[in-house]
Amino acid sequence: MADDNKNGSRQPLLDKNTYYENCPGCKVDQAKELHQGVPLKHILSVWMLTLCTTLPVCCLFPFLYFMVRDFGIAKMEEDISSYAGYVGSSFMFGRCLTSIPWGIFADRYGRKYAIVIGIASVVVFNTLFGLSTSLWMAVSTRFLLGISNGSLGPIKAYATEIFREEHQALGLSTVSAAWGIGLVIGPALGGYLAQPVEKYPHIFPKGSLFDKFPYFLPCFIISAFALAVLVACIWLPETLHNHNVSDEFNEDAEALENEITEKTVQKDENLLLKWPLMSSIIVYCVFSLHDIAYTEVFSLWAVSPIKLGGLNFTTDDVGNVLSISGFSLLLYQIFIYPFLEKVCGPVRLSHISAVLSIPILQSHPFIALLSGFTMDILITIASVLMFCLSATIVTGLFLLQNRAVEQHQRGAANGIAMTGMSIFKAIGPAGGGAVLTWSEKRLNASFLPGPHMVFFVLNLVAAVGVLMMFKPFLAEKKTTPLQ
Repeated sequence: MADDNKNGSRQPLLDKNTYYENCPGCKVDQAKELHQGVPLKHILSVWMLTLCTTLPVCCLFPFLYFMVRDFGIAKMEEDISSYAGYVGSSFMFGRCLTSIPWGIFADRYGRKYAIVIGIASVVVFNTLFGLSTSLWMAVSTRFLLGISNGSLGPIKAYATEIFREEHQALGLSTVSAAWGIGLVIGPALGGYLAQPVEKYPHIFPKGSLFDKFPYFLPCFIISAFALAVLVACIWLPETLHNHNVSDEFNEDAEALENEITEKTVQKDENLLLKWPLMSSIIVYCVFSLHDIAYTEVFSLWAVSPIKLGGLNFTTDDVGNVLSISGFSLLLYQIFIYPFLEKVCGPVRLSHISAVLSIPILQSHPFIALLSGFTMDILITIASVLMFCLSATIVTGLFLLQNRAVEQHQRGAANGIAMTGMSIFKAIGPAGGGAVLTWSEKRLNASFLPGPHMVFFVLNLVAAVGVLMMFKPFLAEKKTTPLQ
């Protein structure tokens, strides 16, 4: 605890400037009091942790069509997208089962432990997925990765707590930016590095490990990055408070008892009844469904043959589009988003972004009617805009979620958000793949033929999310932001 004040009386136990010597959370709070500038070290830490968690989520989408084709399970070419949807959904289905327990674990034992276990699971199960030789092996390894990787919720709580109050929006923006970048870099790695024996025969010869497992290289690279981040977690500070009061503070026993009583009442509060939290989580779930469905549909649609309404892209072509999108998103988050956030505020900016995403999304099948450089440049611009708008929406919703609860409930709150998000993201790939398969079988329909239908369905989801982003549905906590 802090030293006695000049009057010789001990500082009140509940004073916000009272720190416990052996509490990791108090050490972080003290550091925040001493350093008022932008903590670049913490920004880098949050960025790397989020990126490590995000890369495995969607690195498979550019090559998933070819992977499922190589499994030989689809009887018709149009059915490949449906089977690919099962693989894409298995990760999120696994994560929805354990996100709340991981959030409770982070509240009880610390953010750092939950994050470390999640990153370790990436090293193991993402590697095994790259070695898959059957549909069931691919589904099971992705499912196990989803069950054991519950680190994104604790990372969001950690990003809220490691920054001073005036930098909390920056911290959560870092999470959403890294998430958005990961959703782009992951597929880009999958596009460039899948089937390396065919693309880079002078480096990867026939008969090598990468010839037998043509989709292992991108998974191996991501797992190696996760291993490096796992080692770096040794120096990651813990933000959860752990107050072990010794006998020398008996004079503060009454104040301590009052604090514990207050905390107990707070802990008994039902998070499901907190509408500012739950409304933001519901909207977040809707846009999560939209984002993951778009990410998979875009990749599967882009590599589909022209006769099925696709772009006939190679995995390298998809990698090019997503790489440019990722670099543009990085520039947007660094140079443009902070300015727009100051002018509009994160919530209003999310409203504007959600509305703008609808016409941009519906333009995709019309762009496919073009050819050559014009089509390439327009589809790239559309992809850039979609990823930037998505990151903007998610940032505003992250901020609302974490401001709706106090620290002792933040892990559980993010666990609820992760569970809901994972359920919706489990539906997204399977639903998107099924709708894409259906749309490819109705190329001559009079109403929304071919890919027009799948993008129209995605826009219906976006429209629902837009309507829910306004009052009276979406509520914002009126009290002082996070402590």
